[in-house]
Amino acid sequence: MNKNTVIGFVLMALVLFGYTYYATPSAEQQEAMRRYNDSIAAVNAKIQHENEMARLAEQQAADSLAKNDTTSLFSSTLRGAAEDIVLENSVVKVTLNTMGGSMASAVLKEYKNQQKQPLTLFDKTTARLNYALNLTEGNVNTADHVFTAENVTDSTVTMRLSAKNGSSLVFDYKLIPETYMVNLEIRGEGGLERFWAPDKKYLYMEWQDSVRQQEKGYTFETRYSRLTYKEQDGGIDHLPETKAKEEKPEKPLEWIAFKNQFFSNVLISYQGLTEAHVKSTPLSEGSGYLKYDEAYMKTAFDPTGKQPTQLQFYVGPNKFRLLQSMNDYTLVEGKDLDLDRLVDLGWPIIRWINRFFTIYVFDWFTRLGLHMGVVLLLITILLKILVYPTTRKSYLSSAKMRVLKPKLDELNEKYPNKEDALKKQQEMMAIYSQYGVSPMGGCLPILLQMPIWIAMFYFVPNAIELRQQSFLWADDLSTYDDVISWSSNLPIIGNHLSIFCLLFCVSNLLYSWINMKQQKDSMMGQQAEQMKMMQWMMMLMPLFFFFIFNDYSSGLNYYYFISLLASAVTMWWLRWRTDDKKLLAKLEENYRKNKNNPKKASGLAARLEALQKQQEQQQQRMRKR
Repeated sequence: MNKNTVIGFVLMALVLFGYTYYATPSAEQQEAMRRYNDSIAAVNAKIQHENEMARLAEQQAADSLAKNDTTSLFSSTLRGAAEDIVLENSVVKVTLNTMGGSMASAVLKEYKNQQKQPLTLFDKTTARLNYALNLTEGNVNTADHVFTAENVTDSTVTMRLSAKNGSSLVFDYKLIPETYMVNLEIRGEGGLERFWAPDKKYLYMEWQDSVRQQEKGYTFETRYSRLTYKEQDGGIDHLPETKAKEEKPEKPLEWIAFKNQFFSNVLISYQGLTEAHVKSTPLSEGSGYLKYDEAYMKTAFDPTGKQPTQLQFYVGPNKFRLLQSMNDYTLVEGKDLDLDRLVDLGWPIIRWINRFFTIYVFDWFTRLGLHMGVVLLLITILLKILVYPTTRKSYLSSAKMRVLKPKLDELNEKYPNKEDALKKQQEMMAIYSQYGVSPMGGCLPILLQMPIWIAMFYFVPNAIELRQQSFLWADDLSTYDDVISWSSNLPIIGNHLSIFCLLFCVSNLLYSWINMKQQKDSMMGQQAEQMKMMQWMMMLMPLFFFFIFNDYSSGLNYYYFISLLASAVTMWWLRWRTDDKKLLAKLEENYRKNKNNPKKASGLAARLEALQKQQEQQQQRMRKR
């Protein structure tokens, strides 16, 4: 393997290690997280219990107050039995509760949890959405009051919070057919504005939920679970995945999402969410939850009812094309919600590759009805065909240097001293130029292939189509395969061995060995010494990869395995098809042509020549002194 190829792999490794380092907490953070997680489940349960007890106590106190305070506007709604109202279509079942008038749970019919039951995105045991009403008599929390359900159908319901003077607060819900989108229109009726604080034309919203662990791998799912929000000017940001953090965005927000790896609960506002305060706290492994997300914000409200407050809720999968299609159901024509950004496709250039190439290819193969393991195989073959010209160019560049090695070895004998290194390098570049060889010819093709590797690094773990799709021994391509597993967690490695990860590392070793064997004879002098160090690095890299990728999705490890295996086969094929004698004869012909028509040095050769002249001039001045 020549230096340029090594540089390419080292850069790729640095990108992967860098991302893993960025996404993985430090040792201090892990220790702090361990101490925090030792008690967080019990603390979380205790907090929920205390909150429930406090709510009940507050409700009892309010009930008692309502009995004695006949002036309270909504005193009559503090008492009453809570009732569940179900809105349902072919893909989702949404349950609303008259206590608070908000959504209590969402069940996705087309997706299963780890127990093979319909997947529950959230339920009333952890999720809470409260609206604070700014009345002249004081704030009223909708979560403490019982609404009346009216006009109930399979897809619509009106939740009415009635005041004793005839005014009311109305929530109109509509579940859009065959989608995961729920519309909510909030308005005042019957002169509610007379009792509203004139300087507070807004609703204060409090939204909390413990995001459920839906997948087998807690650590891997946590990497892709985050509280995400979009600003009204189009900017999208998120809180860190692995540590507690809170932020107060300066700009109004368009939507906020409580997101895990493959599913999201999104609150969308068309009046804007102002003075937002978002917070996310990781929860312990084994608790059944990933993190506790919170959002506090304001949204405009006209108590006269002339301009209703319009909200939407997306409660569904993070499927790229599906999220794009939600633009067809916006309450403002032509509005681009950018919900597809919930699918993390990587940095801007990587996202561009995934969005306009990888997804189209993946969708085309998927529509053929092929198994997901076969789809990944065909994508790999297609990508290898597309990059074959650059792979061949890279190989031929190193092959040319290999057949020229005897001529380059003569330079070591001609310039044995270190102080002659610049002259030796200049003559080496001259030989390359005369024979029509570019020493950098193998570097650019490798760099061109790196974005594809990185693009698949982002695409595969976020492709919900791979979720719970079995292939060979892996029962789920979206998470690790654990055919070999044990009960306790071992340091670094965890509680399992991923076979696809092992195959990936073995194929990496095979590919590195083939390259080093083919390129060994092209190295000379100091390069050969450096190559020995590089060999150790390339042999140790699969070991590093194993500890990183053992928790990653089997689909990603499978792709890297067949990709590297295909690369090894390609390099063997190119070596078998390359005749060194014919290649050297062609280079000799180039030499004869260039000898009769010498070209002016350019590029690196010209810079080396200039450096040599400067060195010679400096040496002459030193001798004169």
